[in-house]
Amino acid sequence: MKRAIPVFVLTVAGLIPVWRYHPSTGTVETAQPAATPTSMPSSSRVVPGTAVSTTKGVFQVEVTFRGDRIASVRMLQAPHHPQTRWAVPELIAETLKAQSAHIDSVSGATITSQGYRASLQAALDAKGS
Repeated sequence: MKRAIPVFVLTVAGLIPVWRYHPSTGTVETAQPAATPTSMPSSSRVVPGTAVSTTKGVFQVEVTFRGDRIASVRMLQAPHHPQTRWAVPELIAETLKAQSAHIDSVSGATITSQGYRASLQAALDAKGS
């Protein structure tokens, strides 16, 4: 009986964060200043991907190409979700390394990875047009 009260109190204390958790349903649009025309070489081309809706929210990327190479990837829209915040930098690094949309999913962020990859593939397809 002496252990029952501390076990009950610690159990309730451990469940409070679970009860207070509210998943994010909104999206966060990241706005970065547009590059001036003189800062990019004439061979640079910026192509936005399509907005991809997932159960976590909307994903949209913007890809900057220098010639045929992917120079940078920027998120135009991304859900305000913890997995998205830590997965996107890894996905961008993998994209720059692979120079394609054939990248691995980030463990623990499968939906984020799928939304990112779909928008990235749309941008790559649009660049080819």
